[in-house]
Amino acid sequence: MRELHLSVTVDEVNLILEGVGLLPFARVYALVAKVQQQASQQLGGKPAQEEPDAT
Repeated sequence: MRELHLSVTVDEVNLILEGVGLLPFARVYALVAKVQQQASQQLGGKPAQEEPDAT
């Protein structure tokens, strides 16, 4: 299967995961785990946190 490499912000990933979380768990749990694992690697093992608003 072909892979895509997307560049998104932490907030955008959280929004994507929020939407995916509305789907049945049995259908999306592996995808959620994959996103979390890759995000953790890219953030140096730190949990993903929302970026502060610029207001």
